[in-house]
Amino acid sequence: MNLKAIVTGGGSGIGLATARALAAKGMTVACLDLNPPGEPFIGIKADVADDAQVRAAVAEAAERLGGVDVLVNNAGIGAQGTVEDNDDAEWHKVLDVNVLGLVRVTRAALPYLRESRHAAIVNTCSIAASAGLPSRALYSASKGAVQSLTLAMAADHVREGIRVNCVNPGTADTPWVGRLLDTAADPEAERKALNARQPMGRLVSAEEVAAAIAYLAGPESSSTTGTVLAVDGGMHGLRLRPAN
Repeated sequence: MNLKAIVTGGGSGIGLATARALAAKGMTVACLDLNPPGEPFIGIKADVADDAQVRAAVAEAAERLGGVDVLVNNAGIGAQGTVEDNDDAEWHKVLDVNVLGLVRVTRAALPYLRESRHAAIVNTCSIAASAGLPSRALYSASKGAVQSLTLAMAADHVREGIRVNCVNPGTADTPWVGRLLDTAADPEAERKALNARQPMGRLVSAEEVAAAIAYLAGPESSSTTGTVLAVDGGMHGLRLRPAN
């Protein structure tokens, strides 16, 4: 089955790992990004905060792919701070990318997905949607919205044959986390603290998250919709006693 996929934020990190994972499953992949990758992917430059760019990019991707079967809404940006640390402009910026960006791309892709015999949407969410993390108020609010949107979209489109699920990574070893560590007073100590926060004792890899996304996007999960799949080293569900 030669499925055609669009991955937003496909230029690096989890998005690029996902594009590679989907291609390994035999899918043809278009990556939408501010800095899209080249071959073997169809790279299309687009800002998910701009509706006109999104519509044009999705239309171009659908034309070059010959349709759309899979949409991975992965594009997103981070934010640090408590509820009082980010001004209105920062709140609008993050919500515009992380929430409305998903809405814009999905809205543009739905006409093509409705024509597919195997339509799947996978949203990249976060452990921040379900666990209270310090100094992540704005980011958590945006990802909480993504998780709720995933369930609402699954209900809206299940009878159209479109499955909608999301993946909730824990702290992943991505370029964004790397930049975050670089700004810490003691990057090595901060990395150790992030590793220790996850019961498995290490960060999640982009490839591990991509494998989960690829599963939800593929025909193996054809009876799965409205599901939140945690890839977080046990962070959400496990409560371990302190190590001796």
